[in-house]
Amino acid sequence: MTKKPETETAGEKTGGREYLFKPGQSGNPAGRPKGASAATKLRQAIGDGVEEIIRKLAEQAKGGDVAAARLLLERVLPPVKASDEPIEIDIPEAGSLTEKGSAVLRAAANGLIPVSHASALMTAIGGLAKVAEVDDLARRIEALEATHAKS
Repeated sequence: MTKKPETETAGEKTGGREYLFKPGQSGNPAGRPKGASAATKLRQAIGDGVEEIIRKLAEQAKGGDVAAARLLLERVLPPVKASDEPIEIDIPEAGSLTEKGSAVLRAAANGLIPVSHASALMTAIGGLAKVAEVDDLARRIEALEATHAKS
């Protein structure tokens, strides 16, 4: 029985598997040649006729071709995104978080704001409650450490 060499070379079997290349060595160090993809070839093929293609699409769109019009408009104009108008509701500025939450729920119940907005506001108030809780705990820990340091 022959002893395996400590280091194996490319093309030899390692651990029951045959490797074509050494670990960490690329099989194609230069990479794919520029312009080899199908998309690149297609762009090159229609590159010279782009102006004529756009002109023809515009003529077809003006002639009533809805598909041509849609294609042109989708590529030229960005889609309009829905946005909500700001709504003013009465939330007590100096009130507690409970009072602020109650004001939001009252506004939703009275139809002043959509339920989705009320839900988002309640989530924000909940996040604010967590921040306030962390601030309160930090103050209490500082007070305890200050009294403990004095004794």
